[in-house]
Amino acid sequence: MDHTVDPSVQQHLNVSNFEGKFDVKDFVASISEKLISQSKASSGPFNPTPFIQSFEVAVDQLLQIRKDVQAKTEQMEKNVRVTEREYSKKMQDLNRGFESVGQSFSTMETKMNEVGRTAVRIGEQLESVHQHRERAKAAYDLIDYYNQFSRDDISRLDSLKKEGKEGRRHVAVILRRLVIVAKEVDLPYAEKTREAIDNYCETFEREILNLFDRAYRKGDPKMMHHCAQTLQDFNGGASCVQVYVNQHDFFISRVQHRTFDNDDPIWTALPDADAPAPKSESGLSDLFAEIRTTVGQEAQIVQAVFPNPALVMQVFLQRVFAQSIQQHLEQLLNRTSSSSDLTFLRILQLVHHQTSTLVEDLKAYELPTFVPRSPTDSDINKTFNTSFPTVGHSSVVSASVTTLLETALEELFVPYTEGQRYIEKESKSLGDLYAGHLTAFTRYHERSQKAKSSMLSGVVNRLGAAAAQTSSSGSLTTSAQAAAAFMRLGGITAEKKIDNPNEEPVREEDGQLTLDMAEKMLKWHAEAIGRCVELTAPHDVPKHTFALLRVLADAIGTSYIEMALETSTAALANGDQKTQPSLQPLQVLRSVDLICHLWQQYVTDAIFPLASASVTVRRDMVVFNNQTVSRIEGATNMFLQRMIDSIVAWLSVQLSKQKKNDFAPRNDDLSFARVNTEPCVACCELLEKVGDCARVCLSGKNLEVLLTEVGVAFHSLLLDHLRKFPVNATGGLMLAKDLKSYQDTVATFQISSLSERFEFIRQLGNVFLIQPEILKSYITEGYLGRIDASLLRPYLCQRTDWAQFGSKFYEEDDTLGELASPDPRNSAAGGKGSTVGNLKDRLGMGRLSTMVRDLESLRLSGEGGGMSVMMANFPAGFSPNFNLSSKRSSRNSDP
Repeated sequence: MDHTVDPSVQQHLNVSNFEGKFDVKDFVASISEKLISQSKASSGPFNPTPFIQSFEVAVDQLLQIRKDVQAKTEQMEKNVRVTEREYSKKMQDLNRGFESVGQSFSTMETKMNEVGRTAVRIGEQLESVHQHRERAKAAYDLIDYYNQFSRDDISRLDSLKKEGKEGRRHVAVILRRLVIVAKEVDLPYAEKTREAIDNYCETFEREILNLFDRAYRKGDPKMMHHCAQTLQDFNGGASCVQVYVNQHDFFISRVQHRTFDNDDPIWTALPDADAPAPKSESGLSDLFAEIRTTVGQEAQIVQAVFPNPALVMQVFLQRVFAQSIQQHLEQLLNRTSSSSDLTFLRILQLVHHQTSTLVEDLKAYELPTFVPRSPTDSDINKTFNTSFPTVGHSSVVSASVTTLLETALEELFVPYTEGQRYIEKESKSLGDLYAGHLTAFTRYHERSQKAKSSMLSGVVNRLGAAAAQTSSSGSLTTSAQAAAAFMRLGGITAEKKIDNPNEEPVREEDGQLTLDMAEKMLKWHAEAIGRCVELTAPHDVPKHTFALLRVLADAIGTSYIEMALETSTAALANGDQKTQPSLQPLQVLRSVDLICHLWQQYVTDAIFPLASASVTVRRDMVVFNNQTVSRIEGATNMFLQRMIDSIVAWLSVQLSKQKKNDFAPRNDDLSFARVNTEPCVACCELLEKVGDCARVCLSGKNLEVLLTEVGVAFHSLLLDHLRKFPVNATGGLMLAKDLKSYQDTVATFQISSLSERFEFIRQLGNVFLIQPEILKSYITEGYLGRIDASLLRPYLCQRTDWAQFGSKFYEEDDTLGELASPDPRNSAAGGKGSTVGNLKDRLGMGRLSTMVRDLESLRLSGEGGGMSVMMANFPAGFSPNFNLSSKRSSRNSDP
């Protein structure tokens, strides 16, 4: 049996083929690929023997390979374990070595720290010794200089001063310390020495200032810096800063060339409240532009020259505000003294606005606040820091440039805004504007109201004439004494007021409410509020806003809206009820509604938010505003009530003109020729005018309530009217046409409650047209069938044929029969007949108001709730501002 392996199979049995990714299927396919091709090439049956032999040999070799691989793996694992043990041993040795090195370094570091601390202590001791030595040397020199001054010997200081810049700075420090020593020494000759030192110091300061002035004029910044630093070391450098600021060209040129532009157009616009407030003034703009340029240049110069640039910049800016800006502001405000308060306030706001912008721009020049020390001063301070204080020296400037600018801005306007000065002037200005604006309006309404009091004037004149009567003896008569006493007790004078003939005549358009006028008043108020917010401190804004709100409410509420309503109400009250009322006054309600809407929207959006910082003030503002609006609502309600009363009174007068035979005519042809009776035509014309005018002047609930009031009152008049006139068959047609006209006219109001009422009136009018045979069934149907038939008797009795069938009409019904012929026995017994009889007597003889009240108190029952003949439920009030609750209650109580 041959166990040799085919070379093509042998190459797949190497160990390298099993490394990496290995697939069993691919392996079997590769070793049997050649056998498969040979089997396919053979024509005989399939012979599995070659496959079996080949696979057996391959399996044997694979087993041998696995054994070899396993042996190699075991050997390698042994080698790895040996290597790991050796590595672990080496690492342990290395760790011990590192630990030893670390301990050595720690020991070395500890020793080095000890050496360092020793060196520091030695250095401190050396420094202390050096300081003591320097202090002793400096004290010796200072005492020597002092003794020289006591002997009037200043040659040493003079020679030191001639050594140049460093010598002068050294002299400055020595002199400063000599001044301190001289104040502390108390010896017999100390006063003379102190005077000598002071004189020398003054001379030295003048020399340095002269040197600084020459360098300033020559434009030598290095020498200027040396002088400034020397004076800084000497006494803080304040004198140097003052010399620099006082001699600055900006202040000199502003004093010499200060001019005032009298042709600036803003002086024409400032007093004009309708013109927008100017935003700039030419002189002020030029001044601020020059200030911006100058400060920008000075910031660079100051930083280069002075050792304390922030302090110098503060002094310069203080001078700018105190001299240039304040003087210009005073000039502008002094010019407004001959003009109105509005001019003053606008100028004040203009200057404040532009100055605030200038301050924000100047904040960009915030300079370093730390003051550098001179080297000489630093060295000597190390010696004398415990013995001598520093004169005029500060390491940090107390305030920044930003803080100084904000303080200067606030102090600039304090004389004009502190306390109540500003708000009083603002309120007075706003009040004067409103008073001037409403002059023609007020004069018109005052004259209109004066004309309405002509009757009272006549009485006063007659009383005055009676009081002036005397008897033949020269004494007052009895009637004259009585008239005089009456006038005295009533506070009436007989003096006549003479109208000024030079006054302009009033025009009707002067007394009308206009939205343009209200908008102008709100525009002026908004401008005042803007000034208030800008010029007032934040904590005072709420109360000042409240003060301005009072001014606005007094002008637009009391002097404008309420005055117009009072005049219109007085005109209605004094009108003649016999003439058709004019509906022209209703137009004032539209203006009142629009103005109140605009006013309250402005208050809500612009005024109330400004008081949010103070809960108390905001609550007071809301209460005050509500009271003002309620007062206007009351005046409006009174006006509407007078208007409705005049309309209803005129309708009543027209109905009273109804002729007795209008509904019982004798000439049928003449009756049919007329479409409606004259009272009907007049009433319908007025109702149409009321509806049209109300729709133009009112809207929403206001319109609905007004028309409902008029309709309900007219409905009550018609109920009473139908009981007064006999109606025959021909007159019933005329009555039906009148009632249909009333119904059609009221239907144009488009109010469902009124439509139901006048449908009831129309059906009630049809009882005069129905034949007697079907009358009973008719009054039991529709709206009439929903009320007690006994209430219809006053109307049925007005039929001209009622006497012919009335008795028979009641006999057919037990209840109505008993009503027509009450049984005495039932009356004596107090039975049902007695009750109905009493009702009959009351309906037949009672007053109209009693019958109408009974009719109004009934509710018509039926499917779906039916309808009610009671007074319609009115809305709670005229929205959004009018309230007719009082009028509604009076109407409901008296139908």
